[in-house]
Amino acid sequence: MAFEGLSEKLGGVFKKLRSRGRLSEADVKEAMREVKMALLEADVSYKVVKEFIANVTERSVGEDVLKSLTPGQQVIKIVNEELIKLMGEANSKINFPNKPPCIIMMCGLQGSGKTTHAAKLAKYFKAQGKRPLLVACDIYRPAAIEQLKVVGERAEVPVFEMGQIDPRKIAKEGIKHAKDYGNDLVIIDTAGRLHIDEELMDELKDIKKIVEPNEIMLVVDAMIGQDAVKVASSFDEALGIDSVILTKLDSDTRGGAALSVLSVTGKPIKFVGMGEKLDEFEPFHPERMASRILGMGDMLTLIEKASQTVDEKDAEKLAKKVKEKGFDLNDLLEQMKQIHKMGSIRSILKLIPGAGNIKDEQLEQGEAQLKKTEAMINSMTKAERAKPSIIDPKRKRRIAAGSGTQVSDVNQLLRQFDEMQKMMKQLGVVGGQGGKKSRRNRAALLKGLGGNGFPM
Repeated sequence: MAFEGLSEKLGGVFKKLRSRGRLSEADVKEAMREVKMALLEADVSYKVVKEFIANVTERSVGEDVLKSLTPGQQVIKIVNEELIKLMGEANSKINFPNKPPCIIMMCGLQGSGKTTHAAKLAKYFKAQGKRPLLVACDIYRPAAIEQLKVVGERAEVPVFEMGQIDPRKIAKEGIKHAKDYGNDLVIIDTAGRLHIDEELMDELKDIKKIVEPNEIMLVVDAMIGQDAVKVASSFDEALGIDSVILTKLDSDTRGGAALSVLSVTGKPIKFVGMGEKLDEFEPFHPERMASRILGMGDMLTLIEKASQTVDEKDAEKLAKKVKEKGFDLNDLLEQMKQIHKMGSIRSILKLIPGAGNIKDEQLEQGEAQLKKTEAMINSMTKAERAKPSIIDPKRKRRIAAGSGTQVSDVNQLLRQFDEMQKMMKQLGVVGGQGGKKSRRNRAALLKGLGGNGFPM
């Protein structure tokens, strides 16, 4: 994951600071030297690092900090604030014009994920009530048009294409089509190149002149590190970009590009791609990213993921069912399905404060255990899921054989489920009277537990 190495190194530095009751100016400067090295190793621009360290040091050696009761915590607070400032102090949004359509022109180098992220962007805005149209203007890369049609279909967004004719004409006709058919958002997928060249820029300038986009969005691969900043600077100089989408932020990239783009180019990162799936895409929130870098988690993003995944009516329905009839293995299976909708256990845990230090081996074991549990429940009959108490030794052997597990695994699942039911009764989720407020609380609890991706 991006920033993993940086988070680990910064965590070590801050652990030392917190362990000291008092801090001297020398302590702070020594810590800042370590922070400087960590940022440079994460591929953050040297100029950006130099300015960042100067700002943090100046604020941290002040009398109010060094003489406070928790100087270590104060320094960490300053680092957090300066990180947010470095990446932009607020989430930058796309300004939609009063008169539709809003035209977004996507550009970038070949292999940056531009076509896929055009569809991700379209799907994101469709979920917000927009009627997007994707326009295929990449006529050079083999199968680029077909790829856009495939991802457009997966996003349930129409694609306008005219084959491999002049992209300028395609762009012009695409805008006309959007106006005729009531699309209030047009996303133009332009051609990428293996490197920045004059021919590419001339074509993009022509398209810009023809469609007059509201936003020129550059798609940059985070894995290319500091080259990402150079690419952004080159495109901005030639074309005048408005914002950046940073892709592959879920990879082993060191993440320096995210900390350098705004400072070097003056252009904000507005969205980030966190994986290959179309819903692994989110707005870029500098304050949340700073929290992730410092190992503080990102509960706001987790809550948003849960609210997008778990339907309010379904949560209410489940709460009512649980209250009246109890919680069974069918409900547990349904909750486990929410995990897959929200993403992998790894991606969820990264957002939970304190959970970022869990080892890969433990995460793999957790993923494997969830798959095993799901297989066992799927091997049960409806009657067995509804009333686990009827599962006798003969049924256990059948369930184990059907799921490729052992009878001991089935016994463990049933024990854990029994304990879960007892816990829910103690919490007052199952049974009891309660009025409207109580029902609402139960629904919220179920939604929270299920939405967090854990089988209760």
